Amino acid sequence: MRYVQVDTQSDPTSMSQPSTEKQKDLSQVLVKDLQEIGIRNVELDEYGYVYATIPATSSKDVPVLCFCSHVDTAPDCSGTDVKPIVHMQYDGSDISLPDDSSVVISTRNHPYLKERIGDDIITASGKTLLGADDKAGVAIIMDLANYLVQHPEIKHGKIRILFTPDEEVGRGVAAVDMKKLGANYGYTLDGGERGHLEGETFSADAVIVTFNGISAHPGYAKGKMVHAIKAAAAFIDMLPKNEWCPETTEGMEGFVHPTSIEGGLEKATVQFIIRDFETAKLAQHEERLKGLVEKAAKQFPGVTTEFVVKEQYRNMKEVLDKHPYVMDYAQEAYKRAGMTAQRMSIRGGTDGSRLSFMGLPCPNLFTGEMGIHSKQEYVSVQDMEKAVETLVHLAQIWEEKAK
Repeated sequence: MRYVQVDTQSDPTSMSQPSTEKQKDLSQVLVKDLQEIGIRNVELDEYGYVYATIPATSSKDVPVLCFCSHVDTAPDCSGTDVKPIVHMQYDGSDISLPDDSSVVISTRNHPYLKERIGDDIITASGKTLLGADDKAGVAIIMDLANYLVQHPEIKHGKIRILFTPDEEVGRGVAAVDMKKLGANYGYTLDGGERGHLEGETFSADAVIVTFNGISAHPGYAKGKMVHAIKAAAAFIDMLPKNEWCPETTEGMEGFVHPTSIEGGLEKATVQFIIRDFETAKLAQHEERLKGLVEKAAKQFPGVTTEFVVKEQYRNMKEVLDKHPYVMDYAQEAYKRAGMTAQRMSIRGGTDGSRLSFMGLPCPNLFTGEMGIHSKQEYVSVQDMEKAVETLVHLAQIWEEKAK
C-alpha cells in the first residue's frame, strides 16, 4: 500500500539511467526498510539498482540465489497520486472505483477474479494504474526478507535481493553489475495468476524503418518533390490486417507491431517491435517486413530507405533448458505451498530474459498482479502471501539439494 503511492513511472523517451530520477524515491525507501528489517549489506547505486543480502543460515555450499523485482510502473497509464483501496473479503460483485465510476473491475472482464472470491483485493481509485506490476513483487521480496531474518532457524543459502528500474521500457538490467550481484541463479517476481511458473518468453527485436524523401517548394514541386510521409503511409497500409499483428495473434504465435510513426516531407520513421518464441523466426519476420518496405518505396521513385534491426532480448528457455533443475525446484516449492505449478509461456519479456543471457538463469514466478498497465489493475493480498510462502520453500529446497 505504501510502495504504490510513490510515483515511479519510467520514460521510454529518456536516455538517462534510470530513465526517471523519481524511481529512486522508492529505491531509497526500500533501502531504509531493508536496513530496519536488520539487513546490513544494502546499496543503492547511481543507476537506481538496489542490491541487498540475506545472509546464509546453512553451512552447506549452497548456490547463491537472487530474487528480483522492478520498481518502475508502465508509461501506458498514469502512476501519479495512486490511491490504493483494499476491498476486504471480495464477494464476487463488480468493483466500481470511486474516483471514476466508469472504471469497473468485473469477473466478466477479469475471469481470474472468480478464483479470488473471499480474498482481500487491492485496487487503485480509478484515475491511475495501481502499480502491482511490479510493486507486488517488491513487497513479496521485502516480506520474505523480513520473515527469514525473523526466523534464522530456517536453513537457506545466501540470498541476493535486486530491485531494478526501467523494466517497463526494456532497460531493466542494462547496467546491472553482475560481479557485484554475485548470484548463481535467479527468480523474478513479476508474474500473474497464482500457480503460474514462467520459463519461456518471446525473443524480441526492434526495427526502425526510415523513408527519406526529397524536399521542394510546394508551389514548384512538380517532378521534384518526393514525399517521405506518403511513402511511409503506403508502407503502413501494406501491413496485414488479419494476421501477423498483436490484434490477431495468441498462444505461441509471433507478431510484427508498429509502435510509432513520425516525420515530415524529407524523413519519416516507423518503429516496430518484432516478437516470436523461436529466435530464428525473427529474421524471417524482418525479411518479410523489409520486402514490404522495398515494395512501398518503388511506388515513390527517388525515395531511399533505411532498415535497422536492434536486438532487445531472447527467449529465456534457451538458457533454462540447460539448467532444468531451476524450474524443477520452483515446481517443488509450489507443491510444498499447496499448489500445482502451471508452466507457462509469457507473450512478452521480463528482466529474467536478459539476466538469463547475462549468466543468471532466471524464470519468473507469480505475484497475483492482474489487469496490469491499466486503471483496472488489481492484486490479491492472499496471492502475495502465497508467493512469500513459496519463496521460503524455494530457498529451503536449494539448501536441501546442496552438498
